[in-house]
Amino acid sequence: MPRCRLNLSTMIFLGVLQGAVVVLFCNWYIQFSPCNISPPSDNKVHVLLLSSWRSGSSFLGQVFSQHPSVFYLMEPAWHVWTKLQKPGARALRMAVRDLLRSVFQCDFSVMEAYLPEHHNVSSLFMWSHSRALCSPPACSLTPRNQFSNQTQCLQMCDGKDLDVVQEACGTYSHVVLKEVRFFELESLYPLFQDPSLDFRIIHLVRDPRAVMRSREESAKAFVSDNAVVLEQRSLPTAEVQYQVMQEICRSHVLINERAMVKPPPFLKGRYKMVRYEDLARNPLDEITALYKFVGLEMTKQLEEWIYKVTHGKGKGSIKEAFKITSRNAVDISQAWRTMLPHNKVRRIQEVCKGAMSLLGYRTVNSEKEQKKLDIDLLVPREPYHFSWLPSKTEHPRVKT
Repeated sequence: MPRCRLNLSTMIFLGVLQGAVVVLFCNWYIQFSPCNISPPSDNKVHVLLLSSWRSGSSFLGQVFSQHPSVFYLMEPAWHVWTKLQKPGARALRMAVRDLLRSVFQCDFSVMEAYLPEHHNVSSLFMWSHSRALCSPPACSLTPRNQFSNQTQCLQMCDGKDLDVVQEACGTYSHVVLKEVRFFELESLYPLFQDPSLDFRIIHLVRDPRAVMRSREESAKAFVSDNAVVLEQRSLPTAEVQYQVMQEICRSHVLINERAMVKPPPFLKGRYKMVRYEDLARNPLDEITALYKFVGLEMTKQLEEWIYKVTHGKGKGSIKEAFKITSRNAVDISQAWRTMLPHNKVRRIQEVCKGAMSLLGYRTVNSEKEQKKLDIDLLVPREPYHFSWLPSKTEHPRVKT
């Protein structure tokens, strides 16, 4: 039987070649494999409900808050925007991102930098919207398998300190935060790449014309936030809302395109966009799909609650702007068509043209068309086909 003889030089060369191949393969795998981030050891899931003001995010927040497996907080970044004296959203985004990281890890010591010297749970923005802060171990008022009552929670659970909040956070399988103060995705990349987090984003959008109509009803509440969004630019009063809407629409495009068009591998399976109008038309199926996306199960109690709050007779009032009451969700989603003057509709369509096209909202060309409610202005969503091939374009790095 013939033998193949290799001299020492050849063996050394083959050894070096083999090592080089292994190194190159490992480098390629680490760079492009979406699986190179191990899930956190405690199996806790961290969800960011990312939206903009008056887009139905309070309702979506309650869909998660009322789930017995969820610890929920509403807009913790409010504390950053109101405490730090910075010119605009861009300068504040890293501080907001770092705050979210700590809260996702149930570390509430970070909040002390933004709260009054003598603080407790009632110092947290909209704290009573969190069922978890009205339930044991935070408060004995509401058993975990029951729905919280915000009014009763305000009266009975407001004196707890943040140590109790931190303890409560650690007892849930899911931490869900709702935010309206991010205008791009890149600053959140470190959260996707943090091995201690199982981070997912649900991106909620809404027809800009409906958002405009809702914002007008609560205009005074947005004066401070508008200034931050516009980087403190001085504008005529009548122009402010349109410029803010332009920034909001631009942010939806930037976020969605970054997540859907040649995204970095660590985003695979961690981003989901949903339209408020789809939630309004088919709430149970859409919410069940969102639960599945983050690893939660629908319960019979939640099904009944969701039906109740989306099939009421009310259309909402100014006093209810930030409350979750039983309303007809479809009627609310269409209200702008009869209540917003057509000249304002045309202007919003101009400043948000790109976002409306991308997100699937048809424009109207006349007041008659606007008010003809049997004309469907919602374009059916088609599933996006991901391509996870390596991209030659480097994604911008964000300092951590």
